[in-house]
Amino acid sequence: MVNRLSEATTVRVSRNTLEMLERLRKKFKVGSLDEAIQALIRQRRRMVVNRAFGVDKNRIRPFTEEDRGEDRN
Repeated sequence: MVNRLSEATTVRVSRNTLEMLERLRKKFKVGSLDEAIQALIRQRRRMVVNRAFGVDKNRIRPFTEEDRGEDRN
């Protein structure tokens, strides 16, 4: 992803939110708060996708002839 400073904007957050973002920045080992927010968004997206599509994770197996459900004789 390209960082375009010309497209930057200011977002007003509380001191508490800023402190939480700083902790996330360190946790994600990124250089800026913008990168921390992006990492948080990616993490949330993965969680939502896994929740929606991960219901049968590790339980899906390839179909076999017995799975056909029809008599081929």
